[in-house]
Amino acid sequence: MLTFEQIKKVQVSVAQGFSPFKMNRGSFLYKDKISNLKKLNATIILESENELRLEFKTSDGKIAGNLLAERTEDSILLTPNFLDEKTNRLFLTFPVLEKHFYGAGETFSHFDLAGERVRIWVAEHQNARRISKKVILQKLFGAKQKKVNHLDKYESYYVQPTFVTDGKWFFHADTSSYAEFDFRIQGQFSVQLRDNAKITITKAQSFLELSKKLSQKLGIQNELPDWVYNGAILGIQQGTQIVEKKIQEAKKRGVLVAGVWCQDWCGCRKTKFGYQVMWNWQFDSTLYPELKEKISEWKKEGIAFLGYINPFLTLEGSLYKTAQKKGYCVKNAAGEDYQVTITTFPAAMVDFTNPDAWEWYKNVIKENMIDLGMSGWMADFGEYLPVDAVLFSKENARSLHNKWSSLWAKLNAEAIKERGKSGEIVFFTRAGFTETIKYSPLMWNGDQHVDWSLDDGLASVIPATLSLGMSGFALCHSDIGGYTTIMQMTRTKELLLRWEEMNVFSPFMRSHEGNQPARNVQFDSDEELLTHLARCTKLHLSLTPYIKTLVKEAAQNGTPVMRPLFYHYEEENAYSEKYEYLFGHDILVCPVTKSGVSKMSVYLPSDSWIHVWTKQEFSGGKIEVDCPIGKMPVFVRKNSDYQELKNIFEEEVWQR
Repeated sequence: MLTFEQIKKVQVSVAQGFSPFKMNRGSFLYKDKISNLKKLNATIILESENELRLEFKTSDGKIAGNLLAERTEDSILLTPNFLDEKTNRLFLTFPVLEKHFYGAGETFSHFDLAGERVRIWVAEHQNARRISKKVILQKLFGAKQKKVNHLDKYESYYVQPTFVTDGKWFFHADTSSYAEFDFRIQGQFSVQLRDNAKITITKAQSFLELSKKLSQKLGIQNELPDWVYNGAILGIQQGTQIVEKKIQEAKKRGVLVAGVWCQDWCGCRKTKFGYQVMWNWQFDSTLYPELKEKISEWKKEGIAFLGYINPFLTLEGSLYKTAQKKGYCVKNAAGEDYQVTITTFPAAMVDFTNPDAWEWYKNVIKENMIDLGMSGWMADFGEYLPVDAVLFSKENARSLHNKWSSLWAKLNAEAIKERGKSGEIVFFTRAGFTETIKYSPLMWNGDQHVDWSLDDGLASVIPATLSLGMSGFALCHSDIGGYTTIMQMTRTKELLLRWEEMNVFSPFMRSHEGNQPARNVQFDSDEELLTHLARCTKLHLSLTPYIKTLVKEAAQNGTPVMRPLFYHYEEENAYSEKYEYLFGHDILVCPVTKSGVSKMSVYLPSDSWIHVWTKQEFSGGKIEVDCPIGKMPVFVRKNSDYQELKNIFEEEVWQR
């Protein structure tokens, strides 16, 4: 952890800055214009065993601010006092010995942040500009999987001013404003703040202990309801008849169906982008006639029904007409409902700072979703609050932008609690900020591409999940098969098979048809796919006691279910590995992230590992193993206390 001696050496600069943010479909274009940058000089005003006060002056001797450091048994609290109406940028640079940094929310292309600059600003990860460039280059030159963008080339759905280090301490800034972490220079890290945010630095003896302390600071997820473990949650659309047909066909082939996720429960909108949801949160009686009765019928079969909602209202819907009449939507400068374009159509956004709108929208969830019989839903979006929006509370939208996603999670959580359904209903979010950890029971990695790309495809969900775990969010999963289809980028059978086998080793196994279902291979496209999914669901079910143990640990101590290798094995190679993960302490998962692969080189930390398919024992290091479809490299720790794992992978056990 940083010491008082290191804090004495902190480099401080202040400046005046202006950022002309411009939002396009949830992505933000901005360039910070800095003026009057001043590097400050420190003087020690007070130093005792547990307190350090530094005063900072400009080169001409004028006092520019001060920094108070207070030490407790395991933490240091930093209170900066520099910024005012004339000075709105604070740059702090700390000397460190640590080499590796993780967290800052959800990072897809990178896991170790060393060498990177990270922006703390919630945004749409999949922006149109970046996707267009990708598909055009692929069209001209073919797919290049090895290409990985620097973090400052893309944005993220979930950001958080928190990181952890290989020295087993975390850094958290208590700010909701735009911020930056800069790890590009070895031996130091820099923080840019736009308010006098208090900073907490906390040390632990192990990463397990560090997760617990982080959860005590930021919050924790609860255990998941039992029904989620009973098989796969199948993403199916296009109405009751099709859903019922697909359920029965899957069950005939041995697929264990825990639930169906019908995001078009409220109707569909067909656009150039694909098959999308009608954002009017009432069930579509034409597409899903007598849905409440059907949900009840499915529930008796042990099949939960899940839906979809987001903070927007479609302009042609009845709910928007109510919200418009009552003044419940976010406004623009002219006092009109702010219309935000998402993919191809505009929509209005409910104003969460309006107490009446907040209660009204909660009641929409209670009456139209919970009372309908839903067992869960995707609570999508939360990234799109424009910085020039006018809010009911008169708060500055730029200052509230990051927190919007956590407010959205809070609203969903309150609706469930007030209906007395806590512990029975689960929702999953993709957008997040600091307080999302308190309210959202489960994250999903967002709209991955239906391909093998490292930035956006199957591989990207592994560092994304691990970075969320090291930011304090313990429970996460991904859309099986990915979501985004554009031009030549479509889901192959091999990709879907590999994604299914990877998600066996996650706390929540859910598929997605994608934005263009007809162009993508689906779980029931042929006999082999159905057989493979049946096998995966049975294996997932056999792991239920172990997974429940991991989820309970997460609920008690904030321990991530899916963990980086260094979490339990402090080896140099473990600190750089981002495409393998530990499922708990005892299962090592090495997903196949490339097409056409039948053998893989994998890294095993120093321990005794049993290859679950061949029963061959390895002691660590780099090895090469076969990885046919359905048997990606998975290893169980020989000395596991969880003895049942020794037999779970015997096919006669989990195929019963």
